[in-house]
Amino acid sequence: MSEIERPWLASYPKGVPATIDPDSYASINEVLERAISKHRDRDSFHCMGKTITYGEFDRLSANFASFLLNTLKLSKGDRVAVMMPNCLQQPIATFGILRAGLTVVNVNPLYTVRELEHQLKDSGAVAIVVVDNFGKTLQEALPETSVKHVITTGLGDLLGGLKGMLVNFVVKNVKKMVPAYSISGAIRYRDALAAGANAQLPKVEVKNTDIAFLQYTGGTTGVAKGAMLTHRNLVSNMLQASAWISPNVSEDRQETIITALPLYHIFALTANGLVFMELGARNILITNPRDMPGFVKELKKHEFTSFTGVNTLFNGLLNTPGFDQVDFSHLHLSLGGGMAVQRSVAERWKAVTGCTLAEAYGLTETSPAACINPLDLPAYNGSIGLPIPSTDVCIKDDDGNTLPMDGTAVGELCIKGPQVMAGYWQRPAETAQQIDANGWLHTGDMARIEPSGFVFIVDRKKDMILVSGFNVYPNEIEDVIASMPGVAEVAAVGVPDEHSGEAVKVVIVKKDPSLTAEQVIAYAKENLTGYKRPHIVEFRTELPKTNVGKILRRELRDNAPKA
Repeated sequence: MSEIERPWLASYPKGVPATIDPDSYASINEVLERAISKHRDRDSFHCMGKTITYGEFDRLSANFASFLLNTLKLSKGDRVAVMMPNCLQQPIATFGILRAGLTVVNVNPLYTVRELEHQLKDSGAVAIVVVDNFGKTLQEALPETSVKHVITTGLGDLLGGLKGMLVNFVVKNVKKMVPAYSISGAIRYRDALAAGANAQLPKVEVKNTDIAFLQYTGGTTGVAKGAMLTHRNLVSNMLQASAWISPNVSEDRQETIITALPLYHIFALTANGLVFMELGARNILITNPRDMPGFVKELKKHEFTSFTGVNTLFNGLLNTPGFDQVDFSHLHLSLGGGMAVQRSVAERWKAVTGCTLAEAYGLTETSPAACINPLDLPAYNGSIGLPIPSTDVCIKDDDGNTLPMDGTAVGELCIKGPQVMAGYWQRPAETAQQIDANGWLHTGDMARIEPSGFVFIVDRKKDMILVSGFNVYPNEIEDVIASMPGVAEVAAVGVPDEHSGEAVKVVIVKKDPSLTAEQVIAYAKENLTGYKRPHIVEFRTELPKTNVGKILRRELRDNAPKA
């Protein structure tokens, strides 16, 4: 750790160490191996009524790794994309890819053709695993990419027997959730596992400096780029979070964690996928958390102990009939991240569940956790918490000067620690903009730090919009809308929204007087994932600009009504 003042250490909960050893595991693969050796007979993942043990997870992920190396002949360092919601196939594929010494490229399955094509091209992915529901999108994106191998699967494929067949039938023929598609040479997931089982998994040396994930984010600009997260980055963050929660959990009694956030999102990936795997926990995968009644019905089936989510998820559950009848007697850990937790939601969560909702803060670039509130807080405090072990934070002004931690000075929050990414994939200039010469990651969030070490986010320096925990970058929205023939100029901003925290608003100067808001929204639907689409379309005769012609998004945002 660098030599700076660390007032937060005095505020640490009892039993939490000041530092962790980032090299106590050689790789994520070793985390998995140790968890399997200790907890082989315990349940590992549960989804749609099907449970697999750690021993079964070991076999299936090893089979997938063997298939990638022996059948597809992939080489160490090759990138493999995973485009799936939470289902058993997702973690099996992810850990199989890592065990093969390859790099995982997590893909949001709701991406449009344009978004998917960019990510596959930028990452240079040579293979992709996709659920049938999104096969048509992949089919249309494939021609311009370097993807050579496609593995496809139905949501019910690993549920077994009649149940699996029934789920696949309902998803395809009743709910009509699988548009027809055709990808020449595609391999079925179950066939891949069978092929892998017929060959021995080669021993692959994985170093902690190897890239485990290319986790795509907008960073400070609108073009999605891959944060290079090494095995050491992820292991460090796992150990940091484990150290923080260890006084509240025990390996002796099995934890059961609800995983409603998608495992392709960095929060769930590290918190649910790694931290709780190290503990030998049972992971309850929720495939479609938007179906709130179905979600509540599933919660009633389990004696869960831990719950991670974003503010919109907690709020949605609290407003769903029957949620207050769920058994919360075993729940002792509720962690909110991805976006600001609202006081009203935190207070209602405590009232209904009896468990304090602790707010955490992080970024894709920090794997993700940087600050977490003490888990023994009696109530919501409005802070993002304290810097976690082996993490330094400071606030800086626009000239790079470090400001005092006196509770009043406001500056850009900067972070340093072993969880900070290696950089952006093939973008050294943008890496240098984000991480300064002294190794500080500039977050773009304006903060103040109390003398006690608690950090409070005040505002956002950059123009990023945060929708339900997902980063939305105005440049990307503007690029898409500007390509409409009837648009002369466009600016995208975030406006407050009681459901998603923020929503996207676009302000347009027309080229075609007949252009309508409905046409803009329809065009956005074709080219942008749901959470990126504008909720509000406003037309003006001109946009506010600086004297050099830069659009003043802040002025549009400050004057914007709520969505």
